[in-house]
This record gives sequence, structure tokens and C-alpha cells, in this order.
Amino acid sequence: MEQSVHFDYIIIGNGLAGLQLALRMEEDNFFSDKKIALIDPSKKNSNDKTWSFWETEPSRWNSLVYKSWEETSIITSKEYIPFNLYPYSYKTIRSIDFYTEAKNRLKNSNNFQFIKQSVLSIDQTNTLLVKTENNSYSASHVFDSRIPSDFSKNSKNHISLIQHFKGWMIKTEKETFNDSQFTMMDYRLKDSNQCTFMYVLPFSKNEALIEFTYFTEHVVQEKTYNEFIETYIKDYLKIDNYSIIETEMGQIPMTTFPFHKFNTNKITKIGTAGGWVKGSTGYSFKNTEKKTVKIIENLKDNQLPSKGLFKKRFRFYDKVFLKVLKDENYKGEWIFSQFYKKNNPVTIFRFLDEESTFIEELKVMNSLFSWSFIKAFFKTL
Repeated sequence: MEQSVHFDYIIIGNGLAGLQLALRMEEDNFFSDKKIALIDPSKKNSNDKTWSFWETEPSRWNSLVYKSWEETSIITSKEYIPFNLYPYSYKTIRSIDFYTEAKNRLKNSNNFQFIKQSVLSIDQTNTLLVKTENNSYSASHVFDSRIPSDFSKNSKNHISLIQHFKGWMIKTEKETFNDSQFTMMDYRLKDSNQCTFMYVLPFSKNEALIEFTYFTEHVVQEKTYNEFIETYIKDYLKIDNYSIIETEMGQIPMTTFPFHKFNTNKITKIGTAGGWVKGSTGYSFKNTEKKTVKIIENLKDNQLPSKGLFKKRFRFYDKVFLKVLKDENYKGEWIFSQFYKKNNPVTIFRFLDEESTFIEELKVMNSLFSWSFIKAFFKTL
């Protein structure tokens, strides 16, 4: 093993959280004299994810936006609910574009170093030491995106569901899609009595991402996703001739597991491993942006990086929602249709962004008022 190399900060994982955090550091003169390492076994040179988010103003990511929409729809087994998003836009970024942009910017900064290795362990006994298969690196602080092993052992002791999905990017021979509107959720095609829906992002009139999503406790075999996507394309979209350009699969924990408790004075968990994924929706892009901004503020104020990353009342709301969905999974269609049907875009997105007022939160709770939520409320107390 080579002699240990020291860094001010080590970021483990070059995913969304790790790269967003690194970019924030690269932009701030406070870190210009700091040595920062990014450790990941992957080169991040493939389009393995699609991130979507909403916002009212142009953002720092505008140059990376692959497509945006101002209109969406929710389709239930009983009705079609069109939805104008104004004053918001719904935007999608392809992960390969984000990875490429982030790596190019960071490689031009002398104080950042990419290390293509797998992290085996972190030793906090004396010097903070990150050990890989062929080296060790010391650091003043580590930002770690690896999910704690305790999650797989103890997640069942908490309210836990999995948002798992597979998507096909397809291209049709003829112009087929209305690319000015995307489908947030289509509940017409279901896997038995579970909370499942189709998600459709039309990037052009003949190209779209068709994704089958579950909010359930257990995952399914890959062929199950394929069968539902194929059926949806044929029977609901009425498309016979198309080619599959790309595929993507994912599993997102939607849980009350206390990831934040694995933060220490020397290690901050980030991304999914830090509990940054919104427990009730699985959305993470803008959440990650906010968390990285707060971490930078904390570092500059000589505070713990993890200080003030979460708002307790929103953790409680997520807990109630997950409790309902876990106990009565078949009610997913009703919950989401009521949420979007009975609230305006500003209330919806401010609530999901955890920027809402208590009055707005009462409106959301009123739209979902039911015996199921009353029971869940008292159970989670």
C-alpha cells in the first residue's frame, strides 16, 4: 500500500450529490486553497439516470436542460386531469450531460483530484483515513454517499417503501407524441392492487421516455417492467412501430430510516445515504442543490456540515404519507390524484420543496383528509 495522501475534503461517490457538492466548492473562493478528492470506481461516462425537477426561474442548470414542459396530466382509472404548471416549469436533465459538465469544470481546477478506486472503509480512530483497494487517503472531513450497511439490516424497523422503476427511451417512425405535455402519472395499467403508474416524458414528437414505476415494499423481476411497458405502448399509446434507444432502471428508498444519525464530526453522509431523497416522492435533484448550499454555508461558518439540513415538520408529513402508503398501498392512486386535483401548482410545489407556509400545508392536508390519514397521523405520533 502506498503512503497516505492528505486532502482537506474527500467526497466519496461521483453521483448527483458528490458532484453538486464539488461544483459548489469549485465556485466558492473559500475553497480555492483546499485540496479536494473525489473517489469513485466509475468513470461516469454513460447516461444511467434521468433527473427531473420544477422551478419558476431559469437556474444554474439551464444549459443542461434536455427538455422542459409547462403542462402535465394525471390519468386515473376514472378521469383525465390536465394540469397547467404555471408559474413553474418541469425540467429534465440527462445524467450523462451533468456528469460531463461537472467533470470538465472540476478537472480544470487545480485543487480537485479524481481518484478511480473503490472505498473499502473509513477509519476514524485517530487520523480520518479513507482506505481503498490500493491506497489510503487522510482527510480533515469526508462526505460519504455510500448507504450505511445498517439500512439493509434495520430498514424494516422503520416505515420503508421502494420507488423502483424501469424506463425505455423509444423512437417512433411517425410523429406520435404531444411534446408540449408530459404525463406525471397514468394509473390505468396496474400490477394487481399495488401502487404502480406509468410516467411519460416526450422529448420530441417521435421520442419519449416511457417508465413503469412502483411505490411498494418489494421489487419485481426485470421482465415484469418490460411486459407492462410493452403493453402500455401498444394498448394505451397505440404505437406498433418503434425502437428502444436506451433503458434505465433504479431503486430509490422512500423511508423514515434515520440516515442523518450516521453523520459524525468528521463524516457527513450525502445524497440518498444522507436521507436527502424526499421520502414521499423520491425527487432528489433540487433537494440536493439546497443541501449542498447549506453545507457550504456551514463550512464557511465553521459549523458541522450537517447542521440544519432538515425541517422536522416535513419529515413528519413524509412519515404520515409513507405510513398510509405502506398500510394501504392500493390507495396510491387516490392519494396522488387528490393531491394534484385539489391543490394549485404553487401550493403543490412549495409543499414538495418544503417552502410552504402552515396555511398552505393545512390546504394540502385538507385535500387528503380521510380515515386512512387520520389513522396514520396518530400511529406516527
